[in-house]
Parts: sequence; C-alpha cells; structure tokens
Amino acid sequence: MTAPNLVPIPELFVSYDSAEKLKVEAAQLPSWDLTARQVCDLELLMNGGFNPLKGFLGKDDYESVVENMRLADGTLWPMPITLDVSEEFASKIEPGQDIALRDPEGVILAMMSVTDSWEPNKANEAEKVFGADDVAHPAVNYLHNTAGKIYLGGPVTGIQQPVHYDFRARRNTPNELRAFFRKLGWRKIVAFQTRNPLHRAHQELTFRAAREAQANLLIHPVVGLTKPGDIDHFTRVRCYEAVLDQYPAATTEMSLLNLAMRMAGPREAVWHGIIRRNHGCTHMIVGRDHAGPGKNSAGEDFYGPYDAQELFKKYQDEIGCEMVDFKHMVYVQERAQYEPADEVEEGMTVLNISGTELRRRLQEGLEIPEWFSFPNVVAELRKTKPPRDKQGFTVFFTGLSGSGKSTIANAMMVKLMEMGGRPTTLLDGDLVRKHLSSELGFSKEHRDINIKRIGYVASEITKNGGIAICAPIAPYTATRRAVREMIEAYGSFVEVHVATSVEECEKRDRKGLYKLAREGKIKEFTGISDPYEEPQNPEVRLETEGTDVDYCAQQVLLKLESMGLIGA
Repeated sequence: MTAPNLVPIPELFVSYDSAEKLKVEAAQLPSWDLTARQVCDLELLMNGGFNPLKGFLGKDDYESVVENMRLADGTLWPMPITLDVSEEFASKIEPGQDIALRDPEGVILAMMSVTDSWEPNKANEAEKVFGADDVAHPAVNYLHNTAGKIYLGGPVTGIQQPVHYDFRARRNTPNELRAFFRKLGWRKIVAFQTRNPLHRAHQELTFRAAREAQANLLIHPVVGLTKPGDIDHFTRVRCYEAVLDQYPAATTEMSLLNLAMRMAGPREAVWHGIIRRNHGCTHMIVGRDHAGPGKNSAGEDFYGPYDAQELFKKYQDEIGCEMVDFKHMVYVQERAQYEPADEVEEGMTVLNISGTELRRRLQEGLEIPEWFSFPNVVAELRKTKPPRDKQGFTVFFTGLSGSGKSTIANAMMVKLMEMGGRPTTLLDGDLVRKHLSSELGFSKEHRDINIKRIGYVASEITKNGGIAICAPIAPYTATRRAVREMIEAYGSFVEVHVATSVEECEKRDRKGLYKLAREGKIKEFTGISDPYEEPQNPEVRLETEGTDVDYCAQQVLLKLESMGLIGA
C-alpha cells in the first residue's frame, strides 16, 4: 500500500493543449493584474499547496473561515485566501463572469469564474484572524492600507505556473516532492519551516527533531513574502545552501516554498501544517511564537509563546501532520555542544546570541563566534549586511508647509557631502512634484502616490548604498509607514518630524499659501482644510521656533551618529 502522504494530490491546471486554447480565450476577458501576494496565493492554489481550495474563497467560505477556521462545508482551513480588488474593477464584474488573472508583466496565469463579489468587514477579519485590529501587525496594516476594498471569489483554472528565474532546481510543487519521497522510499518526513538564515542551533534542533520522529528532514524555507525587514530570500537561500553540506545528503532535502506569510501566529501554524501535509510531510516543527509578528501598539507580543503549539496540537489529527516541539537550543561551553535549554544542569555556562545581538554584530562589523554560526553563513550575511556606516539609509523629513523641512534638509545634505564617503541625494517635495509627479494634484490619493514615488526612489538609493534625504509634507501615517517598509528592506529609515506649529508656519509664509487657504482659494491645504497626522514615534523631533537651522541639522547628525550610520 502507498502511504497517504505520497499519493498525488489534485492540481488546478489544465492540459497543455487546453491551456493554449484558454490563453486565446482569456486574452479577450477583463484582466486583473495580480499583486505579489496574490501571485504567491495563486501558485499554491494551482499546484495543490492550498488543497482542498479550488480557488479564491467565496463569501460563505470566507465568513466561515474568519469566524470558525473552517470552510462552509466544515473542512479545517484557518486563513482567508481572498482576491482583493479595487472598487473600480469590481464595479465592472458581475458574478457568473470569467476574468483573466495576470502576473505583473501581463502574462496570463489563470482564469477565474467569479461567483461572489462583496465588501468585507476588514476590522472583523483583523480581530478574528490576527487577534487584534492593530496596524502594528503587518498583515492588518496590509489589510487596511494596501489590500483592495472588494473581494472576488470563485474557482480558478490554471493555465501556467508563475515563472521563477532564481533557484529553479530548488523549487518543487507538492506532487514533485511527493514523487521524490516515493522514489527514495521516505515514509516519514519532518518539515522545518523557516524565514531566517540557519545557524548552528537550528542545525542541532533539526537533527534532533528528525531523530526523535525517526523521520527524514525537509528544510522548507519560505521565499515568498515574509515580514517587512526580513533578510531577502536570495541571501537566505545562499545561506541555506552553505549549511546543507552539514546535513547527511541521504536523509535531508531542501525545497523552497513560494508562500506569502501573514505572520498570523497560531492560525498561521495550523495553515503551515496543512500546506506541509499537502507537500507530503508527516511531521512539522512548530516553534515558540511560531510566525509571530513581534510587538503590538502597546509594546507587547501579539501572541503568547506557546499559543501556536497549543492550537496546532488541538487540530493535529485534522491537519494530518504531527507536531514536533521546537526546543530552545543553547550552547554549553563546558561540553562545547548545543543542548535543549531545559536539560542543562545548574552551574553550566550557557552561551546564546539573540537575533537582535546578531544584527548588532553584523551592523557594527563585530566578530560572530564559530560556536554560534558557520563561517560561510556569516560571510554571506556580511555581503548583504555590511557594517552600518557603510550601508545606505534614508532621512525622511515630514512637517507642515513652511515648517523648515527643505531648509534643514539642504543643510543636512551639505554637511553629509562635506563628510563624504557615500553619494547623497536630496528628494525635495517641490522638485519631485516638478520632475516626477507633475501630473498629480493634491487629493489624498494623489498625495499618497507622490509620497510612494519618493519612497521608491529613496529605497533604490538606499539599496545601492547611498543616502537619500526626503523633505515632503507627507501628512498621512499609513503612507509614511508604507515608505518606511519599502526602505527598511534595504537599510535604515530615520523619520524626522519638523514639529513647527501652524501658527508659526503662517507667520513664515513667504508665498502667501496659508492666507489663500484660509480664504478658501486653495482647497485641501494641509493644516487648514486637510489633516496632518503627526508622527507618534519619529526617530527625531525638531522644535524649530527660536532655533537656528544649523542646530536642527546638528540634532539629526547626532542621531545618525548614535545609530552608527555615520562615523563619530
């Protein structure tokens, strides 16, 4: 008898000939250009990674998943897999209509038969799925500030898989992995889910987990979307490949999973278990605070350290994948080896380096001991994460019109250029309006587009080791956060709130803009007829009244120095 985990699972693709015909048909249909997250979701829908789903959730399934972690027919499924679209697109689509789903380059990947179109209660989705309607959670922030307003549901017909040009030999569909396990005679397979580089403690942990379960090991890192600020997947995969020769080749395999994580803690752990079952795994390692996003707005962890393990255990039989406890491994100096923290006798010298401490050592170019990580992993990390004073960064000034942003930003640029070492670019609000955003007005939508353009350019400068200085008004918290996330993928983001009062800005108003706004001759003027949402926790807050420009610029320089971004 064949083990159930090795039997092929249903895929949503049609045959090659049918796909060629469907491409011609689909070219005439209304098209939705998928976001990066939707491409990840569609790939796992089509290849069976999200089995038993047959498409993006309809309204009944969505509501049942949000409320009960089950599809409408009672099947366990913890995560809403939804196709969020704009109101404009949804207004042109009727239930019963087919649409083409395209990747960002316009390639048709699938057809979808729309069965439902509705406006979800996103606050309720945030509360039920993520535990709190708190935008400090990256998925809740995405839900409210990035995702479209309307959800479309319906089955999909796969035409072709998304194309990946990187690490092709490491990317396997669920059925390819099942066939591989079947060929090698593997019957018990323990999956290790990770979105971080592997160090010696992880190696020891995975060895022990596989030994305890008497199973083979699948290292199954996520290379789709993870948490903003995580190390990019190219670097991580190079790190994984550097470690692979530490594992016995006959009992270990590595495959990449193109999953868009939601960082949903307990629900995410159950979801990961179902996905691993679909890939042929019988066991999965579930960690402390598995897929936790960090701190909430009150500075507390979103989830308890063992919430994910408890929920996984509760549904283990239905998931069809057994949980292996993640043991916290520590290095015992006297025995020169890693051991589970709860098994170390009193009096032993325990060594450990936290993730924060590792980042600090990388940023400051300090030694990372061999007992902690493998030299070739550290070498890969150092390529991507040079010391902080060699990294690119962005200084983002925000404040009312006339607050002094541009003047201070100019002074900052001159001081940084005087110091030398890195190319420095000033992205002034007025100049960007002239050269990049001349077609935009001053509606909320157009302001957001303008700030995101500035953020994109700054992120490219930062990525390439330069310094970007931005000085737009940037009145909205959500947009500033989106720019922060864009930039922190590549380097540091230093928000400077130029906290000049409206009254003072009016006094300084050389162009007479405030007067015109008060008279109603300028519509949507920030601080008068349009709100300015003050930053709550900027890296620097400057009070400019009665203070000269040089002093203000110096305050920012001192902050950059304390962060290690510029030399003392």
